[in-house]
Amino acid sequence: MNAQEAVDFIFRNAPAYAKAKAQRVYIEEFRKSKKALLMKDAMAKYEAANAQEREAYAHPEYQELLKGLQEAIEIEEELKWKLEAARMRVDIWRSEEASARMQIRATE
Repeated sequence: MNAQEAVDFIFRNAPAYAKAKAQRVYIEEFRKSKKALLMKDAMAKYEAANAQEREAYAHPEYQELLKGLQEAIEIEEELKWKLEAARMRVDIWRSEEASARMQIRATE
């Protein structure tokens, strides 16, 4: 991948990264709401908050939400590191170009 391809890659994939990060943050915030809703449902069975919390964490819907969060983080992290690799490629290109200019000046 040359420097221009790396920049193009960053430009093309920035929206996907933004969407992945937004999805991850949304799920993290929704997790709090889901826990509260599940604890509210558990109030009928349990009066103690710690028992309600235990039921909420053990609930299949909460477990499913955690799987979704896992997938969202995986997608975000993969895009993040691909974008970082493309940025590194641009930095390497800059260094190579600077070295080439120095060598040309040294031989003049």
